[in-house]
Amino acid sequence: MGCVLAGLLDVLLLLAVAVTDSLGLVDAEGNFGRTSAYRRKLAASVDLPYNDSLVLPPTGVNPPQQVHLTQGDYLGKAVIVTWITEQTAAPIVYYGTQNGSYVDNQTGNTTQYTFYNYTSGFIHIVTLSDLEYNTKYYYKLGDVTVREFFFFTPPAPGLDVPYIFGLIGDLGQTYDSATTLAHYLESPGQTLLNVGDLSYADDYPLDYQVRWDTWSRFVERSAAYQPWILTAGNHELEFLPEVGEITLFKSFTHRFPTPYTASNSTDPVYYSIKRGPAHIIVLSSYSAYGKYDPQQVFLLNELASVNRTLTPWLIVLIHAPWYNSNTYHYLEGETVRVEFEAFLNEYQVDVVFSGHVHAYERTYPVSNILYNITNGLCTPRLNNSAPTYIVIGDGGNIEGIAGVFTEPQPNYSAYREASFGHGLFQIYNHTHAKWTWHRNQDGEAVVADSAILHNKVWYKGGRNQC
Repeated sequence: MGCVLAGLLDVLLLLAVAVTDSLGLVDAEGNFGRTSAYRRKLAASVDLPYNDSLVLPPTGVNPPQQVHLTQGDYLGKAVIVTWITEQTAAPIVYYGTQNGSYVDNQTGNTTQYTFYNYTSGFIHIVTLSDLEYNTKYYYKLGDVTVREFFFFTPPAPGLDVPYIFGLIGDLGQTYDSATTLAHYLESPGQTLLNVGDLSYADDYPLDYQVRWDTWSRFVERSAAYQPWILTAGNHELEFLPEVGEITLFKSFTHRFPTPYTASNSTDPVYYSIKRGPAHIIVLSSYSAYGKYDPQQVFLLNELASVNRTLTPWLIVLIHAPWYNSNTYHYLEGETVRVEFEAFLNEYQVDVVFSGHVHAYERTYPVSNILYNITNGLCTPRLNNSAPTYIVIGDGGNIEGIAGVFTEPQPNYSAYREASFGHGLFQIYNHTHAKWTWHRNQDGEAVVADSAILHNKVWYKGGRNQC
């Protein structure tokens, strides 16, 4: 019966994609193997001015601002709440399951950091633990001026648990970024997976830290209400030895704590979580990754620990893409790919999301792991057992779009377009998920590309053989 239902669902999903094909967007497999004719203007985007309502601080007496959430443990039963005040304040979160009734409270820690001639506000970090799955929680912050928010915990991990992840990369804080985020806010996304390059503060002289404050206020309208699972990108490095700033990821690690110790990582920029039906591994393109380095040790241990019965979908986030046919940042992720790709294939990772390149591209399942220096087998090969690679670095940042793709289009590239947008990864059950990419066009979020993804372990030829 289970096999029959899975087959029926497959037919229904493919019919849905075929309907989309009538609009000239995708074929019966959810992909075209083509380069879109649509291209956004190539001019650089413009950051929101400091007095724009989207980046202004809230009013009141020492109000909590820059509020954001991320997962606070390995299993999805904890949330880290982070916010900033300009003056000292108590790091306390009051929370409960009834609106206006905050029967529980938790106290955390407060920190600050300096960067060149900048001193941050007071950064408050509180972890709410032992939460119930699949529950709406209300919470409030503030000593005098009080602000109230809410969030939903994920469902418990399980084989047939539906869930929707949003995907955004290289967001920045421009007018185009505002369109991307506004469109995502209208979507059914439940948790945002961000593949790195956040504020673009380092596009300003001396990595102007005020732009971290404006960005954190800009994203609060989403990040205060659902967890943002963050990846560190090159714009988070902030390495300025000429002014004495040599601690990598300094702003990122102070402002955006991650639950890295819960997955036995030794570094906050690579870690892993379970959320609903997915096991998500976040990697760092800009941390050591060789055979004996901590990141590779972490990755191998984490891959070996994945239980595909509890979390059937295995997702990897890494900033610099391994498969990218855009001329922008071409081959920058190649050395990490050579080191890590075989591991991802061995453990049947379903999908790898990346950013860095300011355009959109989706591949067919592809691998390139046969080369051994002497055999000459160094051409990417289509391989249904390998991950699908999706580049979603098109959030809208100040540097603009990456508009030049290599020609001819490689055979592994299913769809590519030089436009801004966001994505949704909708997990239906343990065998099927649907990916959709939504273009920012003329004030409307347009579905420009979609594909049905089959689980590498459970779909046909795996454990659910029919």
